[in-house]
Amino acid sequence: MSTASATRTAPRHRKPRKQLDHAQRMRRTGWLLSAPAVLIMLAVAIAPLVDAAWLSLFHKRLTTPDANSFAGLSNYWVVLKDPLWWTDVWTTLALTVLTVSVEFVIGFGLAQLMQRALYLRRTLRTIVLIPYGIVTVVSAYAWRYAFDPSTGFVNDWFGTDVAWFDHRWTALFVIALSEIWKTTPFMSLLLLGGLIQVSPDVHEAARVDGAGPWQRLTRVTLPIMKQAILVALLFRTMDAFRIFDSVFVMTGGANDTETVSFLAYRQLVSRTALGLGSAISVLLFACVLLIAFLFIKLFRTDVSKLGSPT
Repeated sequence: MSTASATRTAPRHRKPRKQLDHAQRMRRTGWLLSAPAVLIMLAVAIAPLVDAAWLSLFHKRLTTPDANSFAGLSNYWVVLKDPLWWTDVWTTLALTVLTVSVEFVIGFGLAQLMQRALYLRRTLRTIVLIPYGIVTVVSAYAWRYAFDPSTGFVNDWFGTDVAWFDHRWTALFVIALSEIWKTTPFMSLLLLGGLIQVSPDVHEAARVDGAGPWQRLTRVTLPIMKQAILVALLFRTMDAFRIFDSVFVMTGGANDTETVSFLAYRQLVSRTALGLGSAISVLLFACVLLIAFLFIKLFRTDVSKLGSPT
């Protein structure tokens, strides 16, 4: 009895609570606020990816549900040794490099124009954004009818008689042109966000030190815009590598204009080959992941600091 009473009355040894500094409290709050979005993203984005990776391990077709069998990695081997896969990869890469390069140059020029405009700045930004607000399928149909020899006006304007969609490179040229027209505004807006971070005082200091326009651009403006350029190029490159709508509308993948996304669509929807199509989808995801990794390594940027002022 006396022992129990001593146990009740003995002072408890409490572990001192760890004091969190402001940064740790903000980090914890950030995790708590982003937790619902992270859980939804895992359910919406990761779950289908896991399902596709699982399906890619089977010989599975919707037309023969009783003939399914485990295939292991053979679907990936079938895809990677097929010349059609590599043709589509090179076609996708060519479209990606061409469109993103041109969009970056034009987008940078538009960003400079929007920043330096003294009058009607909001109107100018609205006009620049109009192509990006059009649905991709609608703009693809507009470009298809414009370049079609029977219904379009392009041949009449230039006095030519070219069947644009009957040849590979002319068809790819029109597809790239439509992509550049539609998504350059997105690139220019992202670059405009980076241009705003460049203080006029820094430019004035460089001018006083004797730096010319080219030196101020390459040694002052572009280094300060490094993070904005990374975001713009990364987003557009990943988006361009998944190009599908314009190819579907303009050529349907004919004349060697098929891209990787269109190949996955054809296997999954047209041929109902779920295993093979899933393997192509997983490989497409791996390519996009590789692009993101290479960009972050190339720019040597800490992605956790993206969006913060330099």
